[in-house]
Order: sequence, then structure tokens, then C-alpha cells
Amino acid sequence: MKLSIIIPVYNEESTLEEIVRRICASPVEKEIILVNDGSSDATPVLLKEISAIKDCRVLHHETNKGKGAAIMTGLNAVQGDLVLIQDADLEYDPQDYPALLRPFEDNHVLVVYGSRILKRNSRSTFSYYWGGRLLSWITNLLYGSSITDEATCYKVFRTPLIKNLGLECTGFDFCPEVTGKILRRKIKIHEVPISYNPRLWNDGKKIHWSDGIRAIWVLIKYRFSRY
Repeated sequence: MKLSIIIPVYNEESTLEEIVRRICASPVEKEIILVNDGSSDATPVLLKEISAIKDCRVLHHETNKGKGAAIMTGLNAVQGDLVLIQDADLEYDPQDYPALLRPFEDNHVLVVYGSRILKRNSRSTFSYYWGGRLLSWITNLLYGSSITDEATCYKVFRTPLIKNLGLECTGFDFCPEVTGKILRRKIKIHEVPISYNPRLWNDGKKIHWSDGIRAIWVLIKYRFSRY
């Protein structure tokens, strides 16, 4: 199976080259699609340099539109059998790709999430860690699921499924939207343990408490609305 890796990138000049190096070193068949989401630092220059020496595609937004919008732009270009979302920082380890892909050997598996909770990992701030646990609990309460890490970046989908979800959210609310829409379809989300190396806001972390409030609203919205 060929893996399409979508990497939304917004002002990640300090980590961009290293994360691409790590992705290229991962032993899976893959295509790499980087989406520059209107970066204002040296990211566009680095992307041009990276695309000249690495086998990857680079797409651009002229202005910052949000993580979900970047993912939707990447989806229009994917050609693989599976789609994986990869942040451009160094919190998630591409060496986990084989473990994430292994469940797809069963043709009935449509979605796999990488869970930071199922493996002993460093924790981010108190509020971020427990906020993520709260989102998972709310998800399970609303949808009757049993996932441990709704907010994980590492979400892997069979390509036809994610392309046909009718995605709408343009920001970090991509995560609860895609989770809600999958669970509304009664599709099981499989989880595998992954590594996690959290960074703090001083290091460039972009998600804030208000995104958590928005995520809760989106989970409720897609549980009870018709779409």
C-alpha cells in the first residue's frame, strides 16, 4: 500500500528540514505532500530547497487559512491508497508509520489513530494533556466509541473514505470533525501506541485552550446535525 503523507506547514523554519529527513527515512512506500499555509518566516525558501533535493510535492496558500484548509488542499493531490496527517514539528515520530499501517493488512480496517495514551510518553502542560483526555471522554460519551486519543495528529485513513467525508472545517477543528463524521458512519477507529515528544508554546506550539472549546462544539455539532 502506498502512503500519502500530508504535512500542513505554517512558520516551521526551525523543524521543517529535520521532519522531512525523518519522514524520508521511514521504511514505507510513500508520497510526501507539503502544504505551505501562508508562512511568513523562512519556510517558503526552505520548501523550495527541500523540493529540489527530496521527492516531494509542495503546494502553497498565499495567506494563512488553517490546518484543515491545508489538509483539504493536500487531499486534492494525493495518489496513495492511505492518507496520513503529519505535523511539521517534531512531536510525532515517522518511525511509527509501519505500526500505523499494519492494521490495514485487514481489508475491513478503514481508520487508524496513533494513541499517545497507549504508550508511556512525556506529557505536555497539565491543561493540554487533560484537555485532550477530556475530548476523548466527550467523544466516547457522544458517539459510544472507546478511543483514548481523539486529538492525536496521527490519523490514517483509506483514501476513498477521507475524500468522501465532505470536510468543512478549516482550522484545528479538522480533528473533531473527521472523528465525528467517521463515528456517525459507525466506522470503527482502531488505535495503536505511538511515541510523543511534546513541545511548549515558547517552542512554537500553536493550539490554544480556545481550540479545545471549539473542538467540543464541533463534536456536538456533528453528533446531532445532518450533513
